[in-house]
Amino acid sequence: MFNIALFGAGRIGKVHAVNIHNHPDTKLYSIVDPYVEGANQLALQYNAKIQTIEEAMLDPDVHGVCIGSATDTHANFIELAAQNGKTILCEKPIDLELSRVRDCLAVLAKTPVSMLVGFNRRFDPQFKKLKSQFGAGVIGKAESLLITSRDPSPPPANYAKASGGMFRDMSIHDLDMARYILGEDPIAITAHGSCMVDKAIGEAGDIDTAVIVMNFPSGAIATISNSRRSGYGYDQRMELHGEKGLLQAGNMKEDLVQHWGESGCVSAKPQYFFLERYEQAYIAEWAHFVDVLAGKATPICDGNDGERALVLAEAALESMQTGKTVLL
Repeated sequence: MFNIALFGAGRIGKVHAVNIHNHPDTKLYSIVDPYVEGANQLALQYNAKIQTIEEAMLDPDVHGVCIGSATDTHANFIELAAQNGKTILCEKPIDLELSRVRDCLAVLAKTPVSMLVGFNRRFDPQFKKLKSQFGAGVIGKAESLLITSRDPSPPPANYAKASGGMFRDMSIHDLDMARYILGEDPIAITAHGSCMVDKAIGEAGDIDTAVIVMNFPSGAIATISNSRRSGYGYDQRMELHGEKGLLQAGNMKEDLVQHWGESGCVSAKPQYFFLERYEQAYIAEWAHFVDVLAGKATPICDGNDGERALVLAEAALESMQTGKTVLL
């Protein structure tokens, strides 16, 4: 049984808490969060301890840490965990600044500690099957990849500043998925963005609508379509076109019942938000992390992947601001 210290008792912390608790080989040992009320609620629910940062890092009974705290704490917690021999799962991003990410990874590299970066969409059963079939050659050589990712509604405008902006916060998932699905790194990126949904987001210096195009060494082209608003649920789709056919992963709907009548067909909307849509992905991600803890696997998404995704997000921002394609 592996004891886990959970850093962060907010929305994503609660997602991890239930998966840690439900896995037969892990125990939610302690909660670390300055927000006492939220930490106490989780601790009571799962019979866990409340610990300070120092207590958790120095506790020999803590085998792994799950970092779901505020973004600006991630790099510090990673360094402390690595220096104290704790296996790490950290939500993306490692940090919003590339220089800080690289400094953090340099500290990690000096230790034998493994880190899994939480790009949870890599673990989604639908996307994994698409990648598996592509790898099996069912559509031959990839020619174009289309990724659609639209949130049901925009976040508060002040979130834009804290999150690092749309490319670093939202698009970064899709940038990572493009690399993951195609199995190669892009050589050029072009991005366009605008504020179409909430003018307050624009006033805060961010965008809410974007299109990103990436060119890959094989000749394949990936296009990402992002929006902070979708009037019909959480829109998460992928289409990979190849020389011998097409692979599609569509939306997960609230239910699969369709009503056919004289006026046409009516079906359920996509599931509302990421908590529902990616529930199975988070469960699979935690199962993989437990294998990493047990020495049965190496992280399929490590610090280098976290750094690379941020490099692409920064390049997308540069392209949008300059109106030019950025070579990588």
